[in-house]
Amino acid sequence: MEKNSIKILTKLLSFLFFICLSFSIYGQDTTQNQQKSDFWNHVQFGGGLGLSVGSGFTDVTVAPSAIYNFNNYFSLGAGLQGSIVSQKNFYSSAIYGVNTIALFNPIEEAQISVELEQVRVNTTFRNTTSGTIKDNFWNTGLYIGAGYRMDNVTIGLRYNVLYNKDKSVYSDALMPFVRVYF
Repeated sequence: MEKNSIKILTKLLSFLFFICLSFSIYGQDTTQNQQKSDFWNHVQFGGGLGLSVGSGFTDVTVAPSAIYNFNNYFSLGAGLQGSIVSQKNFYSSAIYGVNTIALFNPIEEAQISVELEQVRVNTTFRNTTSGTIKDNFWNTGLYIGAGYRMDNVTIGLRYNVLYNKDKSVYSDALMPFVRVYF
């Protein structure tokens, strides 16, 4: 065979190969064999909202989150959080970050949780004697928690194993929580 004929034959065989391949791929995509994903049936949304108002004091928190239920016992999720705290003429703080959570339900009424939280803390203190002091830092928390579960609501306590009283946004390592997922 001529060199030119071999090139033409190679091109023709390549073309036929890709045409056959495309029919084969298209043949796998039939609506009769398609199953709808049930991913969203396992997802729950929730989180927390907080508002505290007093004489010259305001605390507003928004913390949306979502979890994926692998089964009746184990869930994994993530969330965002943002908070603004202000005490008139003394203190203001903006806190924002992300968290991940793993939930284990050994029985229907009990929930064990592990949460990893990373937040940015931007604070400003105003004092008549020392002036304005700004403190900006990252705060990492690793919480182990347990709670009583009633349908979509869990009430319990969590403990921050990484708590550092000198560099923490929270005043104590032990914190109560209310968790709601729909």
